Amino acid sequence: MDLGIRGKKAIVCAGSKGLGFGCAEALAEAGVDLILNARTEGPLEDAAARLRELGVSVTPVACDITTQNGQAQVLAAAGSPDILVNNAGGPPPGMWTDWDREDFIKALDANMLTPIALMKAVMPSMMERGWGRVVNITSQSVKAPIAVLGLSNSARAGLTGYVAGTSRQVAENGVTINNLQPGIHATDRAVSLDGGVAKAQGISLEEAKAQRCAMIPARRYGTPQEFGATCAFLCSQHAGFIVGQNILLDGGAVNSTM
Repeated sequence: MDLGIRGKKAIVCAGSKGLGFGCAEALAEAGVDLILNARTEGPLEDAAARLRELGVSVTPVACDITTQNGQAQVLAAAGSPDILVNNAGGPPPGMWTDWDREDFIKALDANMLTPIALMKAVMPSMMERGWGRVVNITSQSVKAPIAVLGLSNSARAGLTGYVAGTSRQVAENGVTINNLQPGIHATDRAVSLDGGVAKAQGISLEEAKAQRCAMIPARRYGTPQEFGATCAFLCSQHAGFIVGQNILLDGGAVNSTM
């Protein structure tokens, strides 16, 4: 399928690996030029080189997107992008007794206020041109809260509420905002989580992964490639009637009718 976005320009945050890279790769395959952000320069440059092999322009910007300075650097490099993919690492796990005000402020800055700031910065020009796409990578925990991820539950739920209202205000100008809610995917994050389980239970990494897969109806982890393909579709010319939606990519792990 031709996504109809060849030649457009996208910001992809946290795009050097994992789900962010999956989104960047799928957009590059569709002919989209990229402003690629990540914190660490080496992996970012490696990712940019791989993506350029797909025949698109890639401008790497190594910075912390959760800071005002980092946001300014990315926006300066992007100019007037057509597509924004918001992504940032989640806050650390723990229990409700572990978190104080400052922990919540950090989580809100990274996973709610940063994507809001980027949307406010890029959407006016999208609206003027009558076309734009915003995809926020959130979490399945918005749909079904995960106790040990209370910081993430809170911040991402706040972003989801903001998108629910804002998306319906900008849709008439050809700009869509939607959220992708990933479950477990085969990324470094999954390896880290499985490693924690393996250490706590005294089992192998393979056994820890098998335990988690057994709880997923699809009986496997998702891949960055299939996640990226979904992101690219939401950014395509075919998705203009999808507004303010939260799309689960979790292999059926969240047991819900709606």
